[in-house]
Amino acid sequence: MSKRDLLRATTFGHRVAEEETDTLSTYFVETDIWDRLYRGDIDIVYGTKGAGKSALYSLLLSKSSELFDRSVLLVPAENPRGAPAFRDLLTDPPASEREFIGLWKLYFAVLLHDVLRSYNVATDESKQLSAALEREGLTKGALTLTGLLHAVGDYVRRALNPQAIEGGVKLDPTTQLPVGFTGKIMFAEPGAKNPDPELRSVDRLLALASSALSKSKLKTWILLDRLDVAFAENTTLEINALRSLFRVYLDLLEYSSIQLKIFLRTDIWARITSAGFREASHITKHVTINWNRNSLLNLLVRRAVHNEAIRNAYTVDVTLATEPVKDQENFFYRLCPEQVDVGPSKSTTLDWLLSRTRDGKQVNAPRELIHMMNSLREIQVKRLEHGDSEPEGELLFVRGAFKEALPEVSKVRLEQTIYSEQAELKPWIEKLRGEKTLQTPQTLSDIWQLSPEEATVRALALADIGLFEVRGQKQEPSFWVPFLYRDALDLIQGAAEPG
Repeated sequence: MSKRDLLRATTFGHRVAEEETDTLSTYFVETDIWDRLYRGDIDIVYGTKGAGKSALYSLLLSKSSELFDRSVLLVPAENPRGAPAFRDLLTDPPASEREFIGLWKLYFAVLLHDVLRSYNVATDESKQLSAALEREGLTKGALTLTGLLHAVGDYVRRALNPQAIEGGVKLDPTTQLPVGFTGKIMFAEPGAKNPDPELRSVDRLLALASSALSKSKLKTWILLDRLDVAFAENTTLEINALRSLFRVYLDLLEYSSIQLKIFLRTDIWARITSAGFREASHITKHVTINWNRNSLLNLLVRRAVHNEAIRNAYTVDVTLATEPVKDQENFFYRLCPEQVDVGPSKSTTLDWLLSRTRDGKQVNAPRELIHMMNSLREIQVKRLEHGDSEPEGELLFVRGAFKEALPEVSKVRLEQTIYSEQAELKPWIEKLRGEKTLQTPQTLSDIWQLSPEEATVRALALADIGLFEVRGQKQEPSFWVPFLYRDALDLIQGAAEPG
């Protein structure tokens, strides 16, 4: 097989986990984090964008049959693909944190009822739960998660309206959404008593679901991912929604048969706790995904040997990914040259790749590394299709292809991560276009037409999102743009001088 054909038969996978659910388990790096999550020891998974949170979420879903054998039922509370169910809340969000807490709890109660019904769990408690929800027209039935959220959100909003009148809910026969409210589910604080047995507090509904599960020797894990996408357009709504979610998480800890599994970005967690969040100290079953040189090398090796063409051409097996790091690195250099920039003081190719896909906070995410390898493959294929000579020996890639592959990764990272999530910072970033890679408060004040003090504040905001790396002393900082963003902004290597 020619190297062009070998490359054309090779892929390093999708950089977004949602797009490779069917194959992810075949080369997923089963770390200690995964083992603890699978055992049920972890409830909250933090990580930067592209760090692998959704990969863990997707892998967990793929193991639903195995988990069922352990009496664990998985319940996705968000769409794994496509438009997030919670995104529709942007148009008509809950008015208060209390309303959000009510929404989360009632939504989970309906999802729990649906899973109990699906698995034919018939206890006195499940029947009571079913009767309470059916009376209010709040069973999931054929509704999508989005439709269910509409129904639940409307119910909670009306229930917490002081002008609401008690009674029942009438449903529109087409949309299955409530059109008139006279509801009987209450949203008092946990533990509040109500003398009327016909009224059901939402906490009572959750207790009924928990008891039904316990009596059936079952547990339910409610999974929540993609929360960064769901509320991305409204920071205030995002903070209210997620602070409420974590309060509900703590309330649910009393039910051993119900567990929330939340996958959340570290920067979002920092945002919702920045103004203080006393409950944070009670959230203990959590972990943060971190990647280092060896784990990223292992990721590349796993994805490379996943290709049958690679295994045949290099006479290796998938078990190579479990061999010592030295053997994995030796295999990597059978595919790639020792250096991209040749010289005694220059980095090795692996370190070059990691430095070019690292942001200003010194974070390497698998997403950019996978994108870089796929871009590299595409560039090398084009070179061979245009008549270039094959790489020497066993090598699949030539040095020049690496530098040609980076601009596409840089462009996508800037446009689809930074600009899509930090649109308000785009004008300031764009003013850096064509400038030097190392700036000071004074040079930035010239570029942005601000005072040096204001420029420093603005630069630190860009450092918070990883576009700058802060260098120097606190009193005299400098701001360095990492390689990841240089091509996208047409930056020039070197230090800027004051005008």
